[in-house]
Amino acid sequence: MIGMKAQILTATLFTAFSGVLSAADPQLLNLVMPDAKVLAGVNVENAKGTQFGQYVLNQLQTQDAHMQELVSLTGFDPRRDVRELLVASDGVPQGKTGLALARGNFDVVKITDAAKLHGAVIEMYNGVNILQGPKKQEAGIAFLNATTVAAGDIANVKGAIDRWQMTTPQPLAAAVLVKVNQWSNSQDAWGITTVPPASLAPPGAIKAGAPNNPMVNAGQNVQAAAGGVKFGANAVFSGEAECDTAQNAATLGDMVKLLINLAQMQAGQDPTAQALIKSVTVNAIGNKLEISASLPQDVFQRMLEPHKKTGQRVMRKQ
Repeated sequence: MIGMKAQILTATLFTAFSGVLSAADPQLLNLVMPDAKVLAGVNVENAKGTQFGQYVLNQLQTQDAHMQELVSLTGFDPRRDVRELLVASDGVPQGKTGLALARGNFDVVKITDAAKLHGAVIEMYNGVNILQGPKKQEAGIAFLNATTVAAGDIANVKGAIDRWQMTTPQPLAAAVLVKVNQWSNSQDAWGITTVPPASLAPPGAIKAGAPNNPMVNAGQNVQAAAGGVKFGANAVFSGEAECDTAQNAATLGDMVKLLINLAQMQAGQDPTAQALIKSVTVNAIGNKLEISASLPQDVFQRMLEPHKKTGQRVMRKQ
């Protein structure tokens, strides 16, 4: 039981840091592995200041029993204590788990004591404690100070500690930084990949002999992608896919428009679904496909309610 609780504590912390930035914090970016190709960030402060953002953050408490246990055990609450979040990966599907970084206010002593009480293993590395599960020391959490935390597989956490102590950390690739700055400056929650999204799927994700899917085939030509959401009176979603050729971008755009038309027919008289579908715009510009949608935050929140209730029924059956 103690081991299980420690694993829950470690896993929940990592999930909280990985799952709801103004421009990405330069200090957090300095802790990211230099070969990172997939990054995402959230400006938690901005989320707290909007109705929809508060709704998303509150779901973390009401839907995640592990999060409730974490809050009761340690007093740590990511919805309250985390201000900025940045996650990164090298883009290798079967590689390391990646790295999650957060800035906020952390009672390190209280969290560490609670972790030890429930069986966590603590490894000292270059003067920093890494909290790990009691059985498999594969992932860990390290509080670099009272305002900065790193979580992920042990190798990446140790790498972040090393970079934290460097006078001049090795920067990210210039092309990656350009995308990070572009999307983190314009979105409250964002994500980018500078490698083909299809390459991120684990081997065997598309089974041999599976029915031919035109949308999947069109997506194979995407070389890089990005997307984000801006919180406010309207929740505004933006995304772009960079294809290998302008023709393939146009083909992908046609496929997306076809799916939108099918969705509109299936939506029937549902005014909420129709509002979302009508707000979607799709434009192919050169080899890029740009997609956007906008809905009043209360309308989008109502759209999520049926899914929330479905999830609750599934959990009750389990």
